[in-house]
Amino acid sequence: MGARKRLAAEKRKEAMKTTYIARLVDYPTSPLKMRIVADLIRGVDANKALDILTFTRKDAAKVLAKVLRSAIANFEEKSGLRAEESDLYIKEIFVDESRALKRVQPAPQGRAHRIKKRSNHVTIILDTKSPIPTEEKQLETSEA
Repeated sequence: MGARKRLAAEKRKEAMKTTYIARLVDYPTSPLKMRIVADLIRGVDANKALDILTFTRKDAAKVLAKVLRSAIANFEEKSGLRAEESDLYIKEIFVDESRALKRVQPAPQGRAHRIKKRSNHVTIILDTKSPIPTEEKQLETSEA
């Protein structure tokens, strides 16, 4: 691997250490239905978003709540901090279209209509409003 690619890969790895992300792949509901619920929680605090999803009556809200809880658990695992003590918010949430199953539905007079059963991918990225102190910065402040 060349030096340029190696440096870019190292930079990407460093950025991923402070990125708290959760993905849901190939969930069988239409992306439009999922985006309606995703728009409700975009940019909202993580705990408030969980409350919103709990009391939303759409089926997609249950699934998004599960993905959000996974992203919060990823934050707690990577940073070592508790989610309640930090200012977590939903930095990005996006719903992408996935593969669509093509089916045939019978129609009158011997005809057939095509049906697309859509599915989607959901990605939630969390961030903190205040920067998280890293171990190196904590060592510098304790030595001074």
